[in-house]
Amino acid sequence: MRVVLQRVNSASVSIDGKEYSSIKLGYLLLVGIQDDDTEEELDYLIRKITNLRIFEDDQHKMNLNVKQVNGSILSVSQFTLYADTKHGNRPSFVKAGKPEYAEKLYNKFNDKLALSGIKVSTGIFGADMKVDIQNDGPCTIIFDTDNK
Repeated sequence: MRVVLQRVNSASVSIDGKEYSSIKLGYLLLVGIQDDDTEEELDYLIRKITNLRIFEDDQHKMNLNVKQVNGSILSVSQFTLYADTKHGNRPSFVKAGKPEYAEKLYNKFNDKLALSGIKVSTGIFGADMKVDIQNDGPCTIIFDTDNK
């Protein structure tokens, strides 16, 4: 699995010109899944994401996690995280998970994130979405379970 996490002041997803979901302070997650990703990797990422301390405390040090600041998560499926651009100029997406499997694991990922006590909003898997963010920092972290 690959997840691009961006610390945001706000983020929203629009589909067909209408806002579908939005959050204030928290994380925007772009989530990519491969066919060989497992629930073990999913659990690892949930632990890392929910405990990641990248919000500032009173001394302006990155010392607080998303729960401690009452933040939310906007999770967006993003198969293009597995683009292969090694040959030619047109990316190949053969490394991305098959939609049926990827959607199942993506939904399980979001359900487990919500069970951690964090409000989780999503887009719609496979939809053409417009994502608006106000990145805070900017602060962006990339998780790749191939490299954990």
